[in-house]
Amino acid sequence: MRGWWPVAFALAATLASPCWSAPLEAYGKLPRIEQAAISPDGQMLALVETDGEARTLTFEKADTRATVLKLIVGKQKLRAIQWAGPHHLITTVSYTGRIPDVIAPRGEWNYPLDIDWSKGTLRPMLWGLRDTLGVIDGPIDVRQIDGRPMAFVRGVTMLPTGGRTTVFRVDLDAGISTPRVVGFPDTISFVVDGAGLVVAQEQYEPRAGRWSLDLWNNGWTEAEYTTSLNAPPAVEGLGRDATSVAIASDGKDGPVIGELKRDGTEVGPPYPVDDPDRLIWDPATHRLIGDAALVGDQARYKFFDPQDQASWDSINAAFPGSRVELASFSDDHKKFVVRVDSPTAGPNYVLADVGAKTNVPIGDLYEGLTSRDIATVKPIAFVAKDGLALSGYLTLPQGRDPSRLPLIVFPHGGPAARDEPGFDWWAQAMASRGYAVLQVNFRGSSGLGWTLQSAGFGEWGRKMQTDLSDGVRYLAAQGTIDPARVCIVGASYGGYAALAGATLDPGVYRCAASVAGPSQLAKMIDFAASDKQHDGVDVRRYWTRYMGDPAKLREISPANLADKVTIPILLVHGKDDTVVDFSQSQTMVDALTRARKPSQFVTLKSEDHWLSRGATRLQMLQAVMTFLETYNPPG
Repeated sequence: MRGWWPVAFALAATLASPCWSAPLEAYGKLPRIEQAAISPDGQMLALVETDGEARTLTFEKADTRATVLKLIVGKQKLRAIQWAGPHHLITTVSYTGRIPDVIAPRGEWNYPLDIDWSKGTLRPMLWGLRDTLGVIDGPIDVRQIDGRPMAFVRGVTMLPTGGRTTVFRVDLDAGISTPRVVGFPDTISFVVDGAGLVVAQEQYEPRAGRWSLDLWNNGWTEAEYTTSLNAPPAVEGLGRDATSVAIASDGKDGPVIGELKRDGTEVGPPYPVDDPDRLIWDPATHRLIGDAALVGDQARYKFFDPQDQASWDSINAAFPGSRVELASFSDDHKKFVVRVDSPTAGPNYVLADVGAKTNVPIGDLYEGLTSRDIATVKPIAFVAKDGLALSGYLTLPQGRDPSRLPLIVFPHGGPAARDEPGFDWWAQAMASRGYAVLQVNFRGSSGLGWTLQSAGFGEWGRKMQTDLSDGVRYLAAQGTIDPARVCIVGASYGGYAALAGATLDPGVYRCAASVAGPSQLAKMIDFAASDKQHDGVDVRRYWTRYMGDPAKLREISPANLADKVTIPILLVHGKDDTVVDFSQSQTMVDALTRARKPSQFVTLKSEDHWLSRGATRLQMLQAVMTFLETYNPPG
């Protein structure tokens, strides 16, 4: 660290934030409520709550909000909750490290636990089984078998030839786990029917790109297969009548769902869905009942049953101007837990009872924020230099004239992801300090059509990068921002874009901050592919499709371009990152040091790729804001 850094940071600490802004902690701490779910009978709520750092799992009566049980989770990373009958809640926690006595990469491993709130008991679901890793390798299906709650868990059985995806049946009342079906070497998923029978398994051999579906009918029979190196079909679960198997694939005009009976015959023609990753299943019958998607800037829910659609439409209509998302619902489709994102109040959870026609607040996600602490987010559209139509969002600081504002370009991760409208804690934190924040759905982003996504293939550090600076030029031409006061901040792929902005797109930014961003792309691919099945050939193929010619990755790797840097760079990285290895930021810092370029490196102890811990998430935000206020003062 250069000697001038501490002086600069000390100066930044004296810069006054707008007097109306909430403290950074209000934005940067973990949400007060991370998850909320209603029990199948509609009688209980389960909430994952935090005090900004430690987590608590709370069970409440849905009608009175009376607390029945509180479990202190502490700093464990609680990833998911799922009801299994009226008394059992399945929770998934994750751990960063290596599995003892098993040759496996250091990773983020998910472990399932069963909690019976009525008895106050907690049991690991897969631990202690012979030749079993004890970790989850896919979704958990809950079924009621002879009146008893059963969980069907995808785990891993260790054989002399390697790990095999396996379905285990867990009797939650008895606490007994039993392996049911061990998959084939290339099995990637299973389908369990309403009676608890494993009726389908999906295979994919990545070297040849061979995808197949096997159906159980007194033995396994291959019912369908195809060859696809990049976009094979995907088995999603049970179909609309709960007996068929639903398969997502790319149709002529977008994604479609096809259904197969157990004898391999088709159930009518394939039908379109907006987003096969957000299908909705009935919690009681497990049949497919609809899908959800963000279409443009609007959340859209489509239910097959008119009554379900009417119920959802009535809930959505109760919150005009807000974005409403489904979190969970009861078996009778009467009680819904929804996440309501208000443009003036921020996000909160609500219990909507369509029978009683009531909407009862459960709690705000971000306490300590008032309407004057939440900046306006507006959609924007512009055209890239090569004519490609692009869109995104501009967050404008409260109390400032939207003219010649300082700007933070804030690219999303992925890159096959997208920015969405609504409350973004990080963007809101930057706006609260007086900055306009630009989030661009650059080429390569997903969820906005194949034309936009495929336009990003081979464009890392190239047109994906200039899409961002084209957005800067658009806002400058509108007079909204001052082009001389622009910095770039991002995480994951966004962190790469920040480093690329400093090395490959000079003259646009006056500073850059990268959080867990890759700097050596060839090494990143090697890390991602290490210890994967078939030598990670599918992983290498995926990243090469986006990044371009493997022989030319040095040309777009920021660590190889450190001598081109002319602006200060901040790097932040978690030591427990298993997606982008910590060494990626260390390599960049070393390259900058050798080139005698200004940089600082902040290490987040025990933090993963997703900023899952409250203290280190806030540490990151404070470091980034101090950096921005030093090199791009908002005043």
